[in-house]
Amino acid sequence: MLRVGSSAACVACRSLVSNNMGVKFRIPLQKLHPLSRAIHHRYSGNNNPHRTPHRTAARYFTSMSRLPMRSMKPPPGSGGHRHQQQRNFWVARLAARLLRLRYILLGTAVGGGYTAKKTYEEWKDLLPDFSEYNWVVPDFVWELSEHIDLDKLAKALPEMEEIAKLLPDFEKIGENFTFLKGLLSSSVSLGSEVKGVSGLLLLENAGDPALKATDSSTGAAPDTSDKQYKKSSDKEKIDQLQEELLRTQLKYQRMLERLEKENKELRKVVLQKDDKGIHQRKVKKSLIDLYSEVLDILSDYDSNYNTQDHLPRVVVVGDQSAGKTSVLEMIAQARIFPRGSGEMMTRSPVKVTLSEGPHHVAMFKDSGREFDLTKEEDLAALRHEIELRMRKSVKEGHTVSSETISLSVKGPGIQRMVLVDLPGVISTVTTGMASDTKETIFSMSKAYMQNPNAIILCIQDGSVDAERSLVTDLVSQMDPQGRRTIFVLTKVDLAEKNLASPNRIQQIVEGKLFPMKALGYFAVVTGKGGTGESIDAIKDYEEEFFQNSRLLRDGMLKAHQVTTKNLSLAVSDCFWKMVRESVEQQADVFKASRFNLETEWKNNYPRLRELDRNELFEKAKNEILDEVISLSQVTPQLWESILQKKLWERVSTHVIENIYLPAAQTMDSGTFNTTVDIKLKQWTDKQLPHKALEVAWETLQEEFARFMAEYKGKDQDDIFDKLKEAVKDESIKRHKWNERAMDSLRVIQHNALEDRSITDKPQWDAAIQFMEETLESRLKDNESVIRDMVGPDWKERWLNWLNRTPEQHIRNETKNELDRVLKLHDDHTAYLASDEVTTVRKNLEARGVEVDPVLIKDTWHQLYRRHFLQKALTHCNLCKRGFYYYQRHFVDSELECNDVVLFWRIQRMLVITANTLRQQLTNTEVRRLEKNVKEVLDDFGEDLEKKTQLITGRRVQLAEDLKKVREIQEKLETFIEALHKEK
Repeated sequence: MLRVGSSAACVACRSLVSNNMGVKFRIPLQKLHPLSRAIHHRYSGNNNPHRTPHRTAARYFTSMSRLPMRSMKPPPGSGGHRHQQQRNFWVARLAARLLRLRYILLGTAVGGGYTAKKTYEEWKDLLPDFSEYNWVVPDFVWELSEHIDLDKLAKALPEMEEIAKLLPDFEKIGENFTFLKGLLSSSVSLGSEVKGVSGLLLLENAGDPALKATDSSTGAAPDTSDKQYKKSSDKEKIDQLQEELLRTQLKYQRMLERLEKENKELRKVVLQKDDKGIHQRKVKKSLIDLYSEVLDILSDYDSNYNTQDHLPRVVVVGDQSAGKTSVLEMIAQARIFPRGSGEMMTRSPVKVTLSEGPHHVAMFKDSGREFDLTKEEDLAALRHEIELRMRKSVKEGHTVSSETISLSVKGPGIQRMVLVDLPGVISTVTTGMASDTKETIFSMSKAYMQNPNAIILCIQDGSVDAERSLVTDLVSQMDPQGRRTIFVLTKVDLAEKNLASPNRIQQIVEGKLFPMKALGYFAVVTGKGGTGESIDAIKDYEEEFFQNSRLLRDGMLKAHQVTTKNLSLAVSDCFWKMVRESVEQQADVFKASRFNLETEWKNNYPRLRELDRNELFEKAKNEILDEVISLSQVTPQLWESILQKKLWERVSTHVIENIYLPAAQTMDSGTFNTTVDIKLKQWTDKQLPHKALEVAWETLQEEFARFMAEYKGKDQDDIFDKLKEAVKDESIKRHKWNERAMDSLRVIQHNALEDRSITDKPQWDAAIQFMEETLESRLKDNESVIRDMVGPDWKERWLNWLNRTPEQHIRNETKNELDRVLKLHDDHTAYLASDEVTTVRKNLEARGVEVDPVLIKDTWHQLYRRHFLQKALTHCNLCKRGFYYYQRHFVDSELECNDVVLFWRIQRMLVITANTLRQQLTNTEVRRLEKNVKEVLDDFGEDLEKKTQLITGRRVQLAEDLKKVREIQEKLETFIEALHKEK
């Protein structure tokens, strides 16, 4: 039998062994170990009446059966079976020991890890907080960390011994810190140590009794005899601590410069490498370009810079010659702006988009040329181009312009941001400037700074008196709280040299001198003043100056407040912070604006397409060209008919008054022909060809205008009226008729008028008809003139209740008297003799009518003209049958039709001239006019101001606004998406 032990484990094991051996035990519950009793109560509830304690214990410790146990001695005579059991026993023991070793190692690792972590936390608490210096390691490094081979990078890093040399002596710093703690009797942060030291120095100079405090280490008051020694010892330790802090700061600065230089080279190599590793950098590089495109679109859309545009920019403002351009060039790392000694060089806003790239280049928004900023000839060409664009943007009579010049600069290590350089603020308008230059610059600066998200980079010249500054007052008006202003003090080297009290510089950079507030204050040096200095030379000079300057050594300036490098980092961080905070809100503003514009369009122009000004101009251009082309489709018959009619209207008066009537009133056939020949030749040599060309040119203009008017009537859209009228006027103004055609036309007309041979009866009849129409028209005009002279007749007076005026009454009496003269002398000459005038006057006076001789002659002229035209028409009717006599040359015939021959000659000249002019029009002038129209349209198409003047109306402006707002919103959404990806 097995003996029952006292432990529950033994009881359970022995019960298990007994069960396996076929022996059953029953052990009283009171004799069980407390653990066994707990197991019994756990597994022997009311629901388990059949569970016994020893069965439960056996089941609970079933897994223990798998552990190696000391086996029983086999019975004698077992042989090989016994040897096998012994071998299995040693294997089980070895496995158990190995498992025990594993547990020991695991426990050691856990304990050691906890100890290491606790030690690390203790060391971490002892180190200062470097979270403020995260900017030292750019985002670029973190983004490329996934793609960098860490083994290669570790080999490239300096050895630990070299890094240890750069670290400060922590033991000495610890001693000094303990000393300061004892003096101040309170713990101070690392950032306030320098201020505390300075306070001690001031207290010492002022004889403050605070230095007589008790020693914190002993708690006893200092001995009076050792007071002077204590003071000198304390001062030495304070000086030693200051030197140690400055030395440590310089060591860190050198290490940062070294790391930054290596980082810059690494960036350049990686950016030039075309693989997947730079995908994130491409997104980042295009991010600032997307944002710059949005600003360019806004600049074109909103030239007045309305408050709707609240997208952030870095607005650079300052007094003239304060160093704005130099600061920008240091940030851009290139001398890209034109320079002048005291002269205003910045005459218009210059938007500079800075971004990172493998090569240092610059490019204008509207040009494809890249300027290599590492080459001096390209830099000179860039400066010259900027100066030309500025001068071109300034209108006549002005000094500055609000037109923005967009420039992008890319290069390794350049901070991403968008800066707008504005003309310098001036206090006095000098000779050569427009009288409103000062006010224009102020209003332009206010317009840019009133954007609530604009970052104001206020540049102040440190070499001049602060009281002479104008820009600080302007900035304080636009940003009273200083929530988006960064103050930059330039020319600090000159300021330190010239100022008697350097503390004035400290007051400026602490915001205590100017009545303006700012987010940050920076002090920079932008060179020695020479125009030929390179950027690298300026950087070296700036770093050397601040390293040796007592402004930094005495604690007047902090290390993060100096150099343009720190300035560019701070401005870039502030810019992107402002962008992230405001860009989505601005996108929502433009989204709402787009919805309002689309709603207005649907309500007012539901059936029209949304065509902006450029699209409308192209549509009008095609219509105008179609109208010009339609001139070539006019038939030759129509051209000749129009030309012949217009030419006769132009020359008919001269033919009747100066050729026909003087010759016909001679009453002699020979004199008539001679007079006609002479007058026709004179007319042809001097007037007729010129009149014909004028008629042709006017006809072309009228036909062109007629076609445009007909097209307008079909379209019923008056939006192109101004444009078409301007194109027509400008094309006609540029068109010059070919004057060489006048000589050939003169010869043709002269030959046509010399011919008197009417070959057939139809020509004769046509000439008689032309003569009748002309004479009847003239007679009708003459009757109208006489009617106006004498007033209404008796029918009109009775029926229409009209009366003659006294002058008309005298005219009427004179007319009646002269009619009697014509009845008595039917063949009277055209001129009234003097005695006949006297006779008429006396006869009128006898009837009580006082008449002036001039009035008599004037009335006679109209009456005789009517009498003559009536006789000519009668003679014309008789000549209808006179072609036989004309053809047979019957000289002795009483029927002489020389006047019919004259009108035939005139009619033939008209036909030949119209035919000649038509050929010139269709072959030459129409094509030249079409060419002129195309040139005018091309010129207008390139002139945005001209298109804005000629294509106007709410419909055009609404379409323009809608297109721009859509484009801005789409660009903003693309930019926001890229911005989120970058995060």
